[in-house]
Amino acid sequence: MSETQHLTTGSKKPLFPDDGVLKLYSMRFCPYAHRVHLVLDAKNVPYHSIFINLREKPEWFPQVSSTSKVPALELVKEPGHPVLIESLIICDFLDEKYPEVPLYPKDPLKKAQEKILIERFGQFITAFYRLVLHDNPDQLSDTDHYAGLDIYEEELKQRGTQFFGGSNPGMLDYMIWPWCERFASLKFTIGDNFELNPDRFATLLKWRDLMLQDRAVKCFYLDGQTHAKYMSSRRAGNADYNMLYNAAKRAKLE
Repeated sequence: MSETQHLTTGSKKPLFPDDGVLKLYSMRFCPYAHRVHLVLDAKNVPYHSIFINLREKPEWFPQVSSTSKVPALELVKEPGHPVLIESLIICDFLDEKYPEVPLYPKDPLKKAQEKILIERFGQFITAFYRLVLHDNPDQLSDTDHYAGLDIYEEELKQRGTQFFGGSNPGMLDYMIWPWCERFASLKFTIGDNFELNPDRFATLLKWRDLMLQDRAVKCFYLDGQTHAKYMSSRRAGNADYNMLYNAAKRAKLE
């Protein structure tokens, strides 16, 4: 997937065989799209990835995604090929559509409680981007950027399981993982001062190490230095969507 070019203005809509395989419109560095990749890979559902340059979108893309955003999932087996948008809506649909590998608890109350925790994580996402996109992060050194993670540290500790989903990752694990994967980028962009405290977040740090061994996580994983390089280009106002594609292309020429 890393060698796939992001389609831009003037790009033709890609053609695929009539194989009934889902089409996922994505962006390689988008954490919201990352959620959908994780769920599809966890459920072993085949899909075609179409990566979109979000600054200079193809002219045809608004006809696919009603919001012109990613992720967007085209259901090619359904009449009219409907397209779903919004990461959480897509992932909830996939869990119901492909129940062979369930990611939510079966109990309705526990499922609702998982959804509450997923929604609450949005508060931490806001704080995370305030930090990584700030022009001078050192000015924020007195701010507790990780206050939103305390409830997840305590929740996982109380459950006494390796993952929020039990012995295997569940929906909550996958929905928060994209931002947790990006923790490793902080030391490359703003230094070690913003690393997770091992005393305060001992349980979550063990969870992070276990998540790194998960097959679905490995399918779409990028290391901290790569995430940092992309975020640096974004902060500079010139997001390098094709960073991985160009690097792979250069490697083939060497």
